[in-house]
Amino acid sequence: MRNHTSLTSFILLGLTDDAQLQILIFIFLLITYMLSVTGNLTIIILTLMDSHLKTAMYFFLQNFSFLEISFTSACVPRFLYSISTRDRTITYNACACQLFFTYLFGVAEFFLLATMSYDRYVAICKPLHYLTIMNHRVCKRLISCCWITTLLIIFPPLILGLELDFCDSNAIDHFVCDANPILKISCSDTWFIEQMVIACSVLIFIMTLMCVVLSYMYIIRTILRFPSAQQRTKAFSTCSSHIIVVSITYGSCIFVYIKPSAKDEMAINKGVSILTTSISPMLNPFIYTLRNKQVKQAFNDLVKRIILLSKN
Repeated sequence: MRNHTSLTSFILLGLTDDAQLQILIFIFLLITYMLSVTGNLTIIILTLMDSHLKTAMYFFLQNFSFLEISFTSACVPRFLYSISTRDRTITYNACACQLFFTYLFGVAEFFLLATMSYDRYVAICKPLHYLTIMNHRVCKRLISCCWITTLLIIFPPLILGLELDFCDSNAIDHFVCDANPILKISCSDTWFIEQMVIACSVLIFIMTLMCVVLSYMYIIRTILRFPSAQQRTKAFSTCSSHIIVVSITYGSCIFVYIKPSAKDEMAINKGVSILTTSISPMLNPFIYTLRNKQVKQAFNDLVKRIILLSKN
């Protein structure tokens, strides 16, 4: 997004111009953001403090919660500020930073979800070797691979994006700095970068989805061979939270790839963005805690400890 002209800022048009609707949106996003941060921060604290939550699954969950906080914090607070102050302007550098961090945390989530599915595959298909295969060193390397792969994929289009020119319009039809609306207002030839963005998006989607699907194909095949229904139910329950989160994440992204009419395209894009930036990060802590006995027990122990400390 190189600035050849006097352009020093953009205007984020947001979701609506209706003042009353903006108040409702502000309240909704504020509540979901606070719940997202509180819920995911609680999971991070639990996995750090509780000795029973030291396996690979909870290490990945801890990193996933960190990504959820980071991702929603890259988008929502700036929009809340815009609604509360009615200042829709965002500086060129701030927009570039928001674009970078939004894609960094968002793409890393896909690779982490794929890694978590591999963890579930090892836990169910190779239970006797689970602690050996998924040791702490391997887990740290897998997390590092998620970050490195993400950076390698997002850097080329972002670097090309910094070379774009903006001439007539600086109004971005979105509530965050997103690639599609930014490309629409550029007066440069954006064909190559648009193709690169599509190629990178498809690459990320297909790579991670294949890993998830293959992992769960082997998991289902293994579970169906278990002799008792109780064993099968227990095995499925260990994967249920991850399956729900994967379904929400990939399901919301499918709408982006559906080709709507030009009139509805940006409205759908904004709707999916609200889902991914505010609702999903809020739901994920509840999904993992309500369906996991160990996390619920760790939470109860933490509450009891806080109550005892407050009495003393």
